[in-house]
Amino acid sequence: MVSVRFTEERLRAAWNMFEKDNRHQLGKDSEQLAVDFLQKNGYTIIQRNFRIRGGEIDIIAKEKNTLVFIEVKSRTTTRYGHAIQSLTSQQQKRLSKTALTYLYQHKMNNQSARFDVVAIQKNQYTGTEIRLIRNAFEFFLTF
Repeated sequence: MVSVRFTEERLRAAWNMFEKDNRHQLGKDSEQLAVDFLQKNGYTIIQRNFRIRGGEIDIIAKEKNTLVFIEVKSRTTTRYGHAIQSLTSQQQKRLSKTALTYLYQHKMNNQSARFDVVAIQKNQYTGTEIRLIRNAFEFFLTF
């Protein structure tokens, strides 16, 4: 019989890997919930997970004639605040830079655009709450 001794450090490392996998899956599931919600509300999805060095936009969509860059925020607890409260000014700057790059790469310099946030709050007792915040913040033009 082999004896395995679980030190506190090994348990913490295993738990962190488990939590990272759970967060990744929560993010994927939340993005799909957001896509479904947006489509039901008249958005046309153009692209998901647009990435450049130093930034990513979760969803790019069109609503009528406006290009919309959408950040999805999700939480399973309010211990650190509601999902809607988790978008920092640093993240807004990074999203702005990424969105401006997208507009430049796609030669859409005269395209009207805005940032929306889909906030998903999951709760084991009350279910899932999805909130859409249109025009959640302005473009940062200085970095």
